[in-house]
Formats: sequence, C-alpha cells, structure tokens
Amino acid sequence: MKIGILTGGGDCPGLNSVIRAIVRKAISQDDEVIGIRYGWKGLIEKDYIKLTLSSVSGILPKGGTVLGTSRTNPYKKEGGPEAAKANFKALGLDALITIGGEDTLGVATKLCKEGLGVVGVPKTIDNDLGATDFTFGFDTAVNIVMECIDRLHTTAESHNRIMVVEVMGRHTGWIATYAGIAGGADYILVPEIPIDVEEVCESLKKRHERGKNFSIVVVSEGGSFKDEDLFTQEKKLDEFGHVRLGGIGHTLGKIIETKTGYETRVTVLGHIQRGGSPTAFDRVLGTRYGVKAYELVKAAKFSRMVSLKGNDIVDVPLKEATAALKTLDLKLYEIAKIFFG
Repeated sequence: MKIGILTGGGDCPGLNSVIRAIVRKAISQDDEVIGIRYGWKGLIEKDYIKLTLSSVSGILPKGGTVLGTSRTNPYKKEGGPEAAKANFKALGLDALITIGGEDTLGVATKLCKEGLGVVGVPKTIDNDLGATDFTFGFDTAVNIVMECIDRLHTTAESHNRIMVVEVMGRHTGWIATYAGIAGGADYILVPEIPIDVEEVCESLKKRHERGKNFSIVVVSEGGSFKDEDLFTQEKKLDEFGHVRLGGIGHTLGKIIETKTGYETRVTVLGHIQRGGSPTAFDRVLGTRYGVKAYELVKAAKFSRMVSLKGNDIVDVPLKEATAALKTLDLKLYEIAKIFFG
C-alpha cells in the first residue's frame, strides 16, 4: 500500500510520535509512506516528501511536527476539494491518515463522503474532541502550565501579589482545571461557567483576611463575564470561522486590583503551552494511536478515527469526533472548587 500522512491545525507535542509509529509499522509490512507537508495546503498543492526509517529517526522527543502544519481549509479555496481529490489520485495513495483537531477532521469527514480513504487521529492540547477520553498534547500542556503556576507561587508570595494566569483551551476549561488543581490555584475560571467577578473578589478578600498574603487565579482564554462577549485579539476569522481568543487575563487583573486593592499581575502563557518536548504519556498515546491508525488503513476501515476509551485504543466513526464540542466535566470542577479561597 501507499499511505499518506498529514498534520493540520495548531502544532502539538506528540505529533511526531504518531508519524514515527505509522512509518515504522508500515515499513515493517513493506508498505510505502509519504508525508503531505503543511496539512491540507500540501495536498492541494501536491507538496510532499517520502518518509523513511531515516527520516523518522530521532523525532520521538521533538515537539511540533516534522511535516509542518497550517489551518488551510480546502472548502474555502476555489477548486480546493477537487485539487485535493485529484492529488490523492495522482500520488497513487491507497489511504490518507489525517492527524488533527475538529477542523482537520471535519475536512477529512467531508472528503470521506466524497470517496477518499481517510482515517483520523485526534490531536489537540485543548482536549475538546468528542469520541475520545484524551487527546495527545493535552498532558504536555497541563504539565507546562502546572510548572508555570509553581513558579508564580514563589514570586506572588514574595511580593504579596495576586497573580492572574491566562491559559489556552479555547471554548473549554480542561487545561485550566487540570493545571489549576495540580498547581494549587486559589481560583479557576472556565468558559463553561460565566465569570461572577464579585464572587471571585470576595473569595480573594476572605483568603487574605485569614492570613494568606497572595493568590493565584487561573483563567481560560475562552472565559467570559456574565452577559458579555468573548475576549478576542482580533475580529478577523480564520478559514474555519474561528477568532483568536485572548485578553481576558489583563481585563480580569485590572478589575481584581480595583475591587480588592491588592496588587495584581497578569501572565499570559500563550504558545509556550503547545511547544517543546512531549511528556511520556503523550509519546506513548501518540505511538499507540499511530499503530492503530495503520491497522485501520490495512483493514480498509475508512471514515474511522482512533480513540482512547479507558486504557483501550479503539476506533469510532470519524464524524463522531466533530459532532459536538467536549466541554469540561463539571464533576471535576466541583472538586477544584473545594480549594477555592
């Protein structure tokens, strides 16, 4: 068989472990693998490289993706879907393994309906994809945020400050809640629950009244105040209709300082969360996903996505991945609330 691989959307620790696993497994079965460069853009433009044992040697601990990525949407380009299908055929592909989040897999679902043999692998640091318990990249992001919170504790305590930490997660609070619990945050604010800033400030005041002279507040970039719009860096939409979120941390910090009188500083972690070397969990999960994706291709089980259920790697209909946003489990948030204030 001749198998193509592409990585789309935001980069993510663990992508290279998936690529490596697919190539190693395929070559051991005498199959050929090519890498489509820069996501769907590469398939439209027929930009690819041959993947060999040599080309995937040493990539396991590397962050990002050796294939490059983009947020290109073929269905927003004139002739995009036609070019993608024509190049699939011109390259002699028997199957395409697409590694990405809701946008990349949404395109994959459409192309499957139009006759291409596609298998999906879920990827996002936000952990917001349905039909899987966890996505690789999430664990790495959480560990990075946790370490940053640990470091902010010492400077906050030294200066008697409140530290507001803005983290990624888009429209879900998975990163904020997991990292906030692990890092001992004193308040966690997530998109699933509109922010009551009066309640937050009262909690921080009570904490200081009982002798604590510093506080850590974690807020997800997709959070919003009651009856207000999302905070965005710009109004421009990308090819999948998304805005660039961000800015709530600085607004929240100013409000907290004004209402409490406590000196407040803001840290926006940004792309630090999605860079660098993946954790052991993400390397292993990515490897298991890659092997399973190859097995689905070999069995001609297309229009499927690999998925983690409990500790088992299974496959589910590709359309399930993008059917609905997987929002934060509020039972976990109830546990986090025990430690507020």
